[in-house]
Amino acid sequence: MTEQTDSKPMRTLIVDDEPLAVERMQVICAKLPELAVVGTASDGAAALRLVEALEPDLILLDMTMPEADGLAVARKLAGRERRPAVIFVTAHDHFAVEAFDLDAVDYVLKPVAHDRLARAIERALSRRTRPARSDSRWLEELWVPHRSELLRVEVARIDRIDAERDYVRLHLGDRSYLLLQTIAGLEERLDPAEFIRIHRSTILRKDRIRGLRHDGLGVWSAELEDGEALRIGRTYLPKVKAMAGR
Repeated sequence: MTEQTDSKPMRTLIVDDEPLAVERMQVICAKLPELAVVGTASDGAAALRLVEALEPDLILLDMTMPEADGLAVARKLAGRERRPAVIFVTAHDHFAVEAFDLDAVDYVLKPVAHDRLARAIERALSRRTRPARSDSRWLEELWVPHRSELLRVEVARIDRIDAERDYVRLHLGDRSYLLLQTIAGLEERLDPAEFIRIHRSTILRKDRIRGLRHDGLGVWSAELEDGEALRIGRTYLPKVKAMAGR
């Protein structure tokens, strides 16, 4: 991302194929002294050309557009040596996992509220004073829909994941969140040193497992810290036993 001083506003490019959405973003950005809008684009191809010409520090990027969608634009930018920070601004919440894989700063749902965008800008500014995210292939954070926005959830806080058709439910203490993602797809992105799948519909954080229990007739269960016992699927039993050294 472009180097800048604290007093210098972030040069910002707005990319959206809806003129009214662009106008709304311009009005909100005008009230944020941290930003200076240097251009707008209505499709992905134009956005990439303007990035080359203007070298913005930040892009407010719509997800669904002609020519190239937001994800395609972000992938192109990922290969640049001096790439702008990206905040996705979209009406669709189901691209959040892909967006985070591309190291987006934030994912803001339309209609955009001034205070919500301001929080996203704070995150973009904070990136100037902290190291970039590691290149680990394992997920470190997720965005999950909650009311009218998306919350950032640290993967390290997740205790358990349950499949619910095309969704997964993330359990964090006494709270849970639904995410549009298959359990198999999410399993591939979780660090196997931290998580283990014990059933076709259940993934557990390893350090939440207190022990294994044999219930007879080849049936095993994983006992959790709170005393709950979850059945282990036969397909996953050998791996679970290997984890426990059995």
